[in-house]
Amino acid sequence: MRFLILILFLGFFSCYNIDRNCKDYKTGTFRFDYVVNNIPKTGTFKRTNKHSINFYDGKTDSSEVKWINDCEFVLYKINPKSISEKDPIHMKILTTTDSSYTFEYSKASFNEGETKRKEKGLAIKVD
Repeated sequence: MRFLILILFLGFFSCYNIDRNCKDYKTGTFRFDYVVNNIPKTGTFKRTNKHSINFYDGKTDSSEVKWINDCEFVLYKINPKSISEKDPIHMKILTTTDSSYTFEYSKASFNEGETKRKEKGLAIKVD
């Protein structure tokens, strides 16, 4: 009997889908927090259907946005200043709330033997 209840319990929760309203976050102005050398900082970015302009540490950085689907896109730096900046960044919206979204990002292409590293972040819509 306990085994049957456990199977039903696991079956119920394995079908749970996270509701994402990614279209609400395709464009707008967003705030994000990050840490450099143990110092917390805040940056902003403005995203249109085709571009993302980041403002952080007194710098401005622009990228072209190519949407894969409503919840995933790739960023291509417009004026890369190094070889590593030429690597596109794959972004995926994981969850959404009424004012923010959680995302993961990683390089979109990897060299042979290179470790695939994914990071997570939170963007808060301010406009």
